Amino acid sequence: MKISINRLKDYIKLEQSPEEIADLLTGSGLEVEGIELFESIKGGLEGIVIGEVITCEKHPNADKLSKTTVDIGDQIVPIVCGAPNVAKGQKVVVAKEGCTLYPISGDPFEIKKAKIRGEVSQGMICAEDEIGIGESHAGIMVLDTDLSNGTPAAEYFKVVRDHVLEIGLTPNRADAASHLGVARDLKALLQKEICLSSVEDFQVDNKALQIPVEVESAEDCPRYAGLTISNIKVGPSPEWLQNYLKALDLEPINNIVDITNFILHDLGQPLHAFDADKINGKKIIVKKLPKNTPFITLDEKERKLSGEELMICDEKGGLCIAGIFGGKGSGVSDETTSIFLESAYFSPDVIRKGSQFHGLKTDASFRFERGTDPNMPVYALKKAAMLIKEIAGGQITSDIIDLYPNPVQDFEIEVSYAHIHRLIGKEISKEEIKTTLENLDIRFIGETEKNITVSVKPYRVDVTREADVIEEILRIHGFDNVPLSENLNSDYLAEHPAKDFNKLQYKLSEVLSGLGYFEIITNSLTKPVYSEKSGFLNPENNVEILNKLSEELGVMRQTMLFSGLEVLAHNINRRQKDLKLFEFGTTYTKEAEGYSEEKKLALFLTGDKAAESWLEPSKSLAFPDLYATVELICEKLGIENSEVEIIHDAPFDYGLKIMLGTKELGKVGLVNEKLCKLAEVKQEVFYAELSWDLLIKKSKGLKKYSEISKFPEVRRDLSLVIDKEVSFDQIRKTALKAGGKLLQRIGVFDVYQGEKIEAGKKAYALSFYLQDKEQTLTDKIIDKTMNRLIVSFENEVGAFIRK
Repeated sequence: MKISINRLKDYIKLEQSPEEIADLLTGSGLEVEGIELFESIKGGLEGIVIGEVITCEKHPNADKLSKTTVDIGDQIVPIVCGAPNVAKGQKVVVAKEGCTLYPISGDPFEIKKAKIRGEVSQGMICAEDEIGIGESHAGIMVLDTDLSNGTPAAEYFKVVRDHVLEIGLTPNRADAASHLGVARDLKALLQKEICLSSVEDFQVDNKALQIPVEVESAEDCPRYAGLTISNIKVGPSPEWLQNYLKALDLEPINNIVDITNFILHDLGQPLHAFDADKINGKKIIVKKLPKNTPFITLDEKERKLSGEELMICDEKGGLCIAGIFGGKGSGVSDETTSIFLESAYFSPDVIRKGSQFHGLKTDASFRFERGTDPNMPVYALKKAAMLIKEIAGGQITSDIIDLYPNPVQDFEIEVSYAHIHRLIGKEISKEEIKTTLENLDIRFIGETEKNITVSVKPYRVDVTREADVIEEILRIHGFDNVPLSENLNSDYLAEHPAKDFNKLQYKLSEVLSGLGYFEIITNSLTKPVYSEKSGFLNPENNVEILNKLSEELGVMRQTMLFSGLEVLAHNINRRQKDLKLFEFGTTYTKEAEGYSEEKKLALFLTGDKAAESWLEPSKSLAFPDLYATVELICEKLGIENSEVEIIHDAPFDYGLKIMLGTKELGKVGLVNEKLCKLAEVKQEVFYAELSWDLLIKKSKGLKKYSEISKFPEVRRDLSLVIDKEVSFDQIRKTALKAGGKLLQRIGVFDVYQGEKIEAGKKAYALSFYLQDKEQTLTDKIIDKTMNRLIVSFENEVGAFIRK
């Protein structure tokens, strides 16, 4: 959500910088994720001034150029100009040396001192397209102004500068989804009053166009207000309104629609304007239409109604999906002369269901489905009507219709002073508590020595319990202002289990970080398209989100793969191509017997092992690098006797499946290129997905280190010629079985396939490390062990020992 600092200043006096305001709001729970500078003219005309042409003569070396001198206030500078209309005595727009221009088309460019056909030029006399305010390039701009030379052009063109806060609004803070809502928080934080513009001057001009309203379901539409305005002129909005909308990343449409958008973002009250001439029977009916009724929305799509959404109708059919999206046939156009202006309070449940069913997320539905202020519709209606009269002309031609049969009452909550001090962890004075709550529009209606009773307005949909009131006190007092006691501690009645899963995860994270991996945390929500196009995930197993924020995040992930690939794509697009990532997360599946979730450990490798260096050439990461990490994880957790199986199925081009007995621990391999492209990754990715639940279950805890043996280790080498189909894993298992407790580890220092051995064969050069922890090995014991290994290799894997 975007909030304009300039507009906030209309509500409350602010001396703080945008950064200080952002810190205040973030500390109170409205997290400011960023601050953007908005300028009504790009670049803000920085370095551009008003100048006066003192002299103008033909360029001695070019027929179409003029040689001028221009007074820019602090100096007179020579400028070579190519415009045909430049003349002595003109007031002109001058870009000074060193400033950057942002033209309507093309890239920005810097004005530099130059020699043009032998004549020095220290600036540029500008046309309107060159400074980004128009399309014309017929000649330079000639100004009719008495402003002194050197006056910033921004002053002449009234450039608007604004700082815009990007607030990550949490779902519970519907009250803050407007400039007024944010101003209310600043009122409490700064203890300053806010100024709400008066609507006392609102008046009905005549009653020439009465459009009655009927609400069939007061439960779905507790309040509905409206009026008519006639003889309006639809056209572009004034600059102040266009700049307000542009600062919020909204595109101005026309003065009527722009005013409804202004009210929505200013007060948090969505409005809708209907072309009154398109309302059949001149009557509005708020009701539900039968299931599968076709309705064409403003985006010209025909939608089949569910029968559960609320519709704004006339006597012939639907005009608008209430609180969500307008209809194509009833919207305001350039030919509209009369409108019916709607301001309502709809049930959040019915708006949420309709929005979800149609997959429509609008600024209006965003607010309605979270809960708007039921006391705001009439005030917002009056303010909008007054603005429309001011900007688009016309007359208010009906009384305000306000159907509000069952007004929403304020909440009454009893709060204990003892609970306030206990939950906050600090004693706060009664005076501060009272001031804070009153500044938040939470009124005191009763007080005893131990308790207070407060009244909360219905727009605070998140304040319904005693704990909520205490949270309001705390967030305004400031979380950072609550000290931590030196004696703060906790105790337990029961012993901790032998396995501390969090500790295992933390320690393993340290190990992976030490190997150069970076930990990522991604969203469990993902795109449905991944399961539809992956080839290995079944879309029917997706866990769908009922109250989804968007179709892009409509399902829970079945695999960790795609969320990690999105992180890779994000980094690769920013020139970070050598990546080693890991994530602990959860996958979710819908099965016949219900839903299941499983904790996973995912690993990603892509790019080169290390940055290019003069010491050695860069080398790409490969499958063995990732599989070595998987083996290390198993070793650290004390997991033994795993078995591997070569696989060539999705999501891998090739890889290994790792089994612990009859259970699959995970898979590791090279991700299929098509799957990478689904997430817009265009380089090789090696990926492993391991069952963290199974790793924890089979873990013997973190590996314990023992004292280094005082008896020496012995190395012996063997060269084996084996069939190509024989895997190293088979050799390793055979060796461990035959070598017994003396065989500490096995290494591979060469692999050969070629003309010097038989077709269909390969040669492994292996090193075997033998050690007895209790005595020095003799040659006899070493030879006996090696002979046992040779016999096992010959009998069990068909090896030929090269000597």
